[in-house]
Formats: sequence, C-alpha cells, structure tokens
Amino acid sequence: MRIAIMGIRGIPANYGGFETFAEQLGPRLVQRGHDVTVYGRSNIIDYDGRYYKGVRIIILPTISHKYLDTVAHTFVCALHALREHYDVIVICNSANAYCAWIPRLVGTPVAINVDGLEWKRSKWNRLGRRFYQHSERLATFTATEIVTDAREIEQYYLDKFNKRSTYIPYGTPIGKVDSRDVLDKYNLEPGKYVLYVSRLEPENNAHLVVEAFEQVKTDMKCVIVGDAPYNGRYIENLKKTTDPRIVFTGYVFGQGYREFQSNAYFYVQGTEVGGTHPALLEGMGHGNCVLANDVPEHREVLGEAGVYFSTHQNGDLTKKMQHLLDNPDLVRSYGEKAVERIRRHYTWDKITEDYEKLFYKLRRTNSG
Repeated sequence: MRIAIMGIRGIPANYGGFETFAEQLGPRLVQRGHDVTVYGRSNIIDYDGRYYKGVRIIILPTISHKYLDTVAHTFVCALHALREHYDVIVICNSANAYCAWIPRLVGTPVAINVDGLEWKRSKWNRLGRRFYQHSERLATFTATEIVTDAREIEQYYLDKFNKRSTYIPYGTPIGKVDSRDVLDKYNLEPGKYVLYVSRLEPENNAHLVVEAFEQVKTDMKCVIVGDAPYNGRYIENLKKTTDPRIVFTGYVFGQGYREFQSNAYFYVQGTEVGGTHPALLEGMGHGNCVLANDVPEHREVLGEAGVYFSTHQNGDLTKKMQHLLDNPDLVRSYGEKAVERIRRHYTWDKITEDYEKLFYKLRRTNSG
C-alpha cells in the first residue's frame, strides 16, 4: 500500500508523541513492504535527505503561530495528497479533522488518530478549547475511521457522539541502552536520580513533582526533562527552586532520552490530560518502576505494575516518593512487572500490525 502520515511536525522526531509514533510506525511499515510518506513542517524539520529509514520525507510550509501551525500545515499536506494516489492516509490530532475530507474527494480513505481531550489543556484560551471540541465532532464524519489510543477516549467518543472507533494504543521499545553520555553531561550517576519527562505545562504537574521532591530525604537527584514553546512564565517559576538536587535539562530526544530512561531509579508520570502517554510507556519499557498520577488513562496502561499518587491528597506524592526511595527491592519488583506488561500489550511490532490490519480494511472497504 501507499501510506501517508500527516498532522505532525515530522521526522526525525524532535518534539513529542506523534512524531515518535511516525518515526516508529513508518519504518516498520516499510519493512513490511509498504510505500510510506511522512509530511513535515518547514519551520521544524531540518533534514536534507529524501528518505529517512526508508520513509519518504516531504517538507511543506506552514504558519509559525501557536494556533495556526498545526492546522495550516495539515491543510497544505491534504492538498498535496490529492495528486499522490495514496491508498490510505493517517492524520494525527483531532484539530486536523477539518482537513480529513479533502483526500476523500479523490477516494482516499482517511484514519484520524484523535489523541486525548486536548480542550482540557490550560494552554488554550476559550476559543482554542471550543475549536478542539468542535473538531472532535467533525472527526466523527469527515474521516473514514477514528483511531483512539486509550479505552477511556474510545468510550468518550462512544458516549458523546455515539461513534465507534478503532482502539490502537501507543507503543514503546523494550530494554535499556548501555551508553551514558547524557548522564556524564549532567554529572549524574546511574540509578541515583528520579526521572520526570513531559512538556512543561501546568496540567502535567511538573510543579507538584518539584515541590514534592524538595521535601524528600535523599542524596539522589531529580531530573526534569522537557520544555514547552509557549509556557515561559510557568517554566521560569519551576526553575526558581533552590534545591540543588533538581536538574532541568530541557528537551532531550533520541539516544540521550533513552539513556535517561535506562538509568533512572524510578520514573514519575504526572500528567492529567491525554490518552496513552508515550513517556509512560517508554518508562515502563526501559524497566522503570513508575509512580503515576492516579487517573483512568494511567491505570489503563500501568495496571498493577506501578505505584499511584493522588493530586487531591496533600503530601501524597512526597509520601510515595519517600517510600520508593527507602525500598529499592520494591522499585526493582515494579520495574520487572512494568516490562512484562509492555511485552504483552504495547510493543511497536504489535501496534504496527494493528495499523496494517486497519489499513487493509480501509482499502477493501473503499474499493468495495
């Protein structure tokens, strides 16, 4: 099949979950004999090659603006796709639902991965939240198929719109890496730091992690990996901590990111909004004990293979952190359980197979 992925910043991945999704899914589909194209944004991707790991790369212009970047670029990509004769197109992000009908004008089926409930994020103003809510509804009829990456989101679309979707979760690699270059850069020792990874936005609770770690008794460090393009004041306040044990690294991708995950003592997942969070799965796949915010999406992924904290109980995160810091055998046990859960449900090979089955189904339905 000729398959295209759009609605993302592009690959090689240098930002977030959808980009890593495309970088993992695309080459695996190529290995299965498919012709895969990934669209990227001219203001983000600086890559000279025509192909990346067998995936064709097409870089198109966009509008560099918080509210227009995603939707403007996807619109241009959808127009470009009209003459490409793809068998199926994957559009990422419900915000791009308004573009999904364009490739269908020439008979190309479109699957849209709607992600989580983006309108709940505090970074959006009232207009932005309404746009996302409207986009959710649009997705139910502009796309050929909706893909949800969490059972909670699948149920949301069924309850709110009476719309069935195809559930395909996110994936992750399994295993650790041996290199430690990024640890040396930040003067870190393997197994001697707690790791937090996320975009630094209020609903991801980096401030709670910083505040909780300031209260624990340990010689270990707390490594905060992440940044955000439109949250300067929030990030500035985070960095006002006077605790020398807390280290801010900004964005780290690729091998450096895997080194951080491979050598953490335990990993903290503080997010509140979204579907299946890539960093949570990656923490599990690298064999980490996970301390997760107790929300349904995390329970779905982590099950009984991790520890949970409540943002509604004062001091609970500090208490759970201290308990794990004081009990290394417990940390080791949860890490083993996490890896086994990934093996059963969340490998990239399994996710690729699920997408391939969906693509064949869409092509058959379209040709029929």
